Amino acid sequence: MSLDRLAPAVFVLLWSTGWVVAKYASLHSEPFTFLSIRYALSAAAFLALCLVVQAQWPSRGTALRAVYSGFFLHGFYLAGLWWAIANGVPAGISGIIAALQPLLTAIAAPFLIGERLQQAQKLGLALGFIGIAIAISPKLLDPATADLTHAALPLAINLVAMASVTYGTLYQKKYLQSGDLRTIATLQYIGALILTLPLSLIFEHQHFDGAAQAYGALAWSVFGLSMGGVGLLLYLIRRGQVSRAASLIYLMPPVVALEAFIAFGEPLTLPLIVGTVVVVTGVYLTNRKAFSEHRPAEA
Repeated sequence: MSLDRLAPAVFVLLWSTGWVVAKYASLHSEPFTFLSIRYALSAAAFLALCLVVQAQWPSRGTALRAVYSGFFLHGFYLAGLWWAIANGVPAGISGIIAALQPLLTAIAAPFLIGERLQQAQKLGLALGFIGIAIAISPKLLDPATADLTHAALPLAINLVAMASVTYGTLYQKKYLQSGDLRTIATLQYIGALILTLPLSLIFEHQHFDGAAQAYGALAWSVFGLSMGGVGLLLYLIRRGQVSRAASLIYLMPPVVALEAFIAFGEPLTLPLIVGTVVVVTGVYLTNRKAFSEHRPAEA
């Protein structure tokens, strides 16, 4: 089976573990500090890989674009998301905000990169968002999430983080369509580190307790998420429509819920099951080969 067929499923499986890792990491380290260590090690790991395979480095202009895209695609996105959750944004609300990314990507893509979706793909994106809303509706109806006035600033930061990763994804598609993805990823993590390291030094105490769980979360973050998951995401963006790649984000909450059921025994609710079916249908419509892509051009 080709990488093109395997990549989406492997990406979803890898990327979904990020929420579990974040839960463990938050118990042992401050968010900006953990992300700074993760980005530094990820850049070093990719650099070592580039040196071993003698990957070709991009021109100065492309290198600067890679650093710039990493600032938004990795740095601001995860920094904003982790900070928002740590400061009062419920996971259910954050999930809805994350689910806005594919829709925002589809809306912005025609203007920024000239990418247009067919009607079936638009329907798929809408279904994906509806499925997410159904799946996490019990959390949204929880009285604990009813009053979010105390989290106005974290909510705003969460929204900006979502917009940041959307912009970074579109920028990647427009300006980084050529060159070795391994060298580009190295430079992107340097861009992410440029953001998170000053935030850690200014607002935190660089706490990292060195527990086994902390090192385990860090190792998986670097090799499983930063190298595996992000590497596949960059590959998917380059190989296909950016809206199709973004639509895979819809699959994250249901997959995370299944992982939590297996690992921690958290119940699978009826809304989650129904919502997952709707999400899978939406992602299928968004990612399937459009009929017009296969029929011969008219004379």
